[in-house]
Amino acid sequence: MALEQYDLVLTGGRVIDPSQSLDGYYDVAIQGNTIAAIAPQLPPHNAQQTLSVEGQMICPGLIDLHVHVYEWVTDFGLWADDVGVQAGVTTVVDQGSCGPLTFLGFKANIVSHSQTDVRCFPSVNLAGALKGGMGAPVLHSPEMVDLEALAQMAAEHPDIVRGFKVHGESGALSRWGTQVIELARQAADAAGLPLYVHTGELFAVVEANRPSPEQVIDYVLPHLRPGDLLAHCYSCRPDGLLGDRPTPSPALIEAVEAGVRLDLGHGINFSFAIARRMMASGLLPFTISSDVHGDFAIPHNDATLDYSLCGALSKLVALGMDLETAIAAVTYHPAQVLQAETDIGTLKVGSRADITVLEQIDGPWTCRDATGETLMAPQRFSPAWVVRAGALVQPSRRLVRDLAVV
Repeated sequence: MALEQYDLVLTGGRVIDPSQSLDGYYDVAIQGNTIAAIAPQLPPHNAQQTLSVEGQMICPGLIDLHVHVYEWVTDFGLWADDVGVQAGVTTVVDQGSCGPLTFLGFKANIVSHSQTDVRCFPSVNLAGALKGGMGAPVLHSPEMVDLEALAQMAAEHPDIVRGFKVHGESGALSRWGTQVIELARQAADAAGLPLYVHTGELFAVVEANRPSPEQVIDYVLPHLRPGDLLAHCYSCRPDGLLGDRPTPSPALIEAVEAGVRLDLGHGINFSFAIARRMMASGLLPFTISSDVHGDFAIPHNDATLDYSLCGALSKLVALGMDLETAIAAVTYHPAQVLQAETDIGTLKVGSRADITVLEQIDGPWTCRDATGETLMAPQRFSPAWVVRAGALVQPSRRLVRDLAVV
């Protein structure tokens, strides 16, 4: 009887695959760009390459649901592969950097030239977020929303366009009320796609119209549906999901129970204190994402980036999130958001061979949040290997500075 032929076999690792409720030691075989077999011990076979990952974790390829990678069109974008396969991530989702007028450039220059699987939630405005931080709010006005253009973009590029990005924060509300959110709702419903809603003050506020911080979320929630996402769920901004409240608002809890999803979106406003209060109330992120981007003050500069997806994962585990739940939040759950869970975010036989191998580094790790608070974690999880569509990659980890061994 002929032996099975594989291109690559990973052996000796602890497999954690929440999509199959797997947590144990398995061999994983790859043929072409597909998962060919997974078993505690593969039967006799031939393999062009066998890689021992003993002492490491084999996970479905990590998915970062919030990145900014439209470099040289936006002034704060990063190279997709630097925060993708070179950071242990097989799929990245750009949030709002492009819009209908700039999407084709994003597809031609970023999606088509990256080893990483790149998808996006375009901004509901025509141009996207060309300027980082609080710059150019005029781009995000109701006059910049074209429902017909959004529908056409989503219909013609369903493999890349997986939702729409909109802002639900004090600056936008002080300028346009909920007009842009209402238009975004129409666009998402027409396309059958979710909304991803930025929270936490971003745009310059018209002070005469500033909403009270605790009311901001009340303006946003009525426009959300099950499957939509609220970004930056553990943000320290006063108008964030928690803000200065001791506990989350009943309306937020009800929305999450009804199916609205929370995304971490670590970024530059992540707070341990907010995380502890939200987690104590049972509000965990459905997805863990990084919101990696360049410096808002100096265009095209990544020198200030000091967080990563694997770092965010490590922080959530340090705060008490169960490891398997955290892995689900960077694999199976974002795949569900993308409506791609049969292909990515899983190690099921027949799915695409996107895999992340994580090294658990035991020993004290001092991590920080945006407020300067430090947390001593007992361990951290660093990317050791990536398999992207069957191709083995050893990540450079250039932008995984937060996990560097010092």
